[in-house]
Amino acid sequence: MSHICIVIARFYEDIADELVRGAAEVCDTEDLSYEVIEVPGAFEIPATMRMAIDSGKYDGYVALGCVIRGETTHYDYVCGESARGLNQLAMEFMAPLGYGILTVEDPAQAWARAAVAQGNKGRDAAIACLRMLTIKRQMKNK
Repeated sequence: MSHICIVIARFYEDIADELVRGAAEVCDTEDLSYEVIEVPGAFEIPATMRMAIDSGKYDGYVALGCVIRGETTHYDYVCGESARGLNQLAMEFMAPLGYGILTVEDPAQAWARAAVAQGNKGRDAAIACLRMLTIKRQMKNK
């Protein structure tokens, strides 16, 4: 049985809960064990993922969170650096990683993407993680 690490940025708590719900449903359906690690915001996700990778406890990783554009350039830095950091980890460690950090203009866009009954990006990120885990296993067996 695969063990999945779900790291969720809690800055927008209601959206975070919905994203985790979508990812957890995939793990439950696929009979996977998982652990949810909460961090303050999206910027903290890559460092936490690195710690999780270094722990050796997990087979796959799911990054979840939401960044909503504000009035300053802070949005651009958080979005860019979290994506860059996660991509670097995925490539450097061949980590099967599903990316589910929403980058949106307003709360309505966030809900349209996070809601399990609508966009369900938590589910999509978990499915991406599982697909990458399968690809990694297939490559090792060749």
